[in-house]
Amino acid sequence: METAHSRQQAAPSAVTAFARFVFCGGGVGLVSSFAVVGLGSWIPWVLANALVTVASTLLATELHARFTFGAGGRATRRQHVQSAGSAAAAYAVTCGAMLVLQQLVAAPGAVLEQVVYLSASALAGIARFAVLRLVVFAQHRSQSATTVRTARPAHTPVADPAKLCPAA
Repeated sequence: METAHSRQQAAPSAVTAFARFVFCGGGVGLVSSFAVVGLGSWIPWVLANALVTVASTLLATELHARFTFGAGGRATRRQHVQSAGSAAAAYAVTCGAMLVLQQLVAAPGAVLEQVVYLSASALAGIARFAVLRLVVFAQHRSQSATTVRTARPAHTPVADPAKLCPAA
């Protein structure tokens, strides 16, 4: 049976984690944007965005736990809840952007809606990366650092040179 300690991987660098975050989160976000527009033609846009945000947050949190931040396994309940909090803020940003667009443009086309939605999602995504890396998945890095620290041998003091070589 594999232990949690042996499953843990080294936490990737910030650059690697961000590249993975963009790939995973951006991929899920891109698919989500098309889903929101499609669902938005059948149900109110705010409801479509809420449904897609919930589903995409669950999927993205799993991807980030397993791949982006090197947690080495499934996301915990705590990580899902914290990730959902950052997703709720992203939801508010995307809704706000779309509401502003609707106030500024009487009948925005699908392309303009996509540009505004994806731009707002990108800005919210950068903020989410920081929250996920520094808060949600930070425990893994702390545990890894503690493991490394405790694995080092204890410091042994060097003997006093005067006691090693008695004076003649």
